[in-house]
Parts: sequence; structure tokens; C-alpha cells
Amino acid sequence: MITCYLRYTIDPYKLAEFEYYAKLWIPLVNRLGGTHHGYFLPHEGANNIALALFSFPSLADYETYRQRMAEDAECRAAFAYAEETRCILSYERSFMRPVF
Repeated sequence: MITCYLRYTIDPYKLAEFEYYAKLWIPLVNRLGGTHHGYFLPHEGANNIALALFSFPSLADYETYRQRMAEDAECRAAFAYAEETRCILSYERSFMRPVF
């Protein structure tokens, strides 16, 4: 299993817009074969950092997800919403493997 770790720098004045965006993606990732572990929004400390974690059985499965995501109308609409609202300033993506 691999887990995708996304670290977002968000516009703190557009937290509601980012939360809406996050809620769009959770079911999309799940529908396209992943397991979404949720988004984590600022509470105390930095007010412009948010995180997301989701897993796939393998990196190959993640790549299949990326291909399907690019063709999916709901995914494209979610990306368009983030661009329109400019709630995301930047993001980093890393892949990790869990140890249980």
C-alpha cells in the first residue's frame, strides 16, 4: 500500500472555499479506487497549511487513478473550482508507505 500525502498552502481568507473543495474530493478518490483518510484543516498554529491523506494498494493503482481522474468530469470540475476561487496557493505531494 502507498499513501499520498498532500501538503497545501492555502489562502487563509478562503478557508470555506478550500473546505468545500476538500469535501468534493473525498468521494471522488473513493469512487476511483482509493481510500481517502480525510483532509486536515488549520485549527491552531499556522492558518495557511492543510493536509490530505489517501491510499492505494500500489503505485500502479495510483497511476491508474490519475489517468481516470484526468478523464472524469467531476474531477475536472473540482479542479476548476479551486482555480476559480484561488483557495490553493501551492501544494506538495509525497508518497509514503505505512508501518503497522
